[in-house]
Amino acid sequence: MKSFQTRMDVIANNIANVNTTAYKSSRARFQDMLSQTIAGGQAPMEGGRGGVNPQQVGLGVKLGSIDAMMENGALQATNRDLDFAIEGNGFFTVAARFEEDVNGNLVPVEPNYTRDGAFFVDSSGYLVNSNGQKVLGYLADENGDLDIPDNPTSADLRALTIPETRINPVTMEDEDLQVFGIDASGNVSAVYGTNDPVVIGRFAVTTFSTPEGLEKLGSNNYTISPNSGNPRIGVAGDPGAGVIRQGFLEMSNVDLANEFTEMVIASRAYTANSRSITTSDEMLQDLINLKR
Repeated sequence: MKSFQTRMDVIANNIANVNTTAYKSSRARFQDMLSQTIAGGQAPMEGGRGGVNPQQVGLGVKLGSIDAMMENGALQATNRDLDFAIEGNGFFTVAARFEEDVNGNLVPVEPNYTRDGAFFVDSSGYLVNSNGQKVLGYLADENGDLDIPDNPTSADLRALTIPETRINPVTMEDEDLQVFGIDASGNVSAVYGTNDPVVIGRFAVTTFSTPEGLEKLGSNNYTISPNSGNPRIGVAGDPGAGVIRQGFLEMSNVDLANEFTEMVIASRAYTANSRSITTSDEMLQDLINLKR
């Protein structure tokens, strides 16, 4: 009964998150517990009696696992410039804390991973999520060139920023931001003054060998676990990584019809198990009455 209560908790949490951006549903799976062996099996005897199957009585059920279903949710158009969705595999990388390395660069500490691409630009020009965590990627130099290592690590990532002004490398004059955009490869381009668009950064997209092994932190964030594998940091469009869609958000992958069906089954099973306990108690009481 306790196992079915846990299953009901999982189902209820899925239903509660039916409108949560990029939420991944969970499922509870059961396993039978140890069985009490009354008599062991016997092999057939040549010229004699046949084989006998073992006689066992099960001792109940236990919770086998709670699996994360990492299938992609449907993409919903929002027509908002700072809403992004990853079509395919991969996660955006965000961080709340940074430390200065030996070169004076601010590198992220304990980055998190998310599929929630609803971002904002704060007063300092940083691209952040709704929790204030900065979105990580690669920064371009003043000429718009990106230097992405062959095997990047989190130490190679920087907080993406969209400055309101930029110094023109030719005239050395300040120019105001006019418009910016992000393409399917995650390149962040901006137009300053009357010049042509210039690349100012690129989103990092991180993949895992076993994304189901990631640990949920809440706030639509994940962190690595011993079974998730090491993060493979790259960019959109890399082998095994999806592409980025601007103006879209990924919806929850919860199937309401399936969850309601599972809820009814779990409720009926819980009631049946309760009834079996009551019936067993009544049988024992009748046995005691016979003895008297």
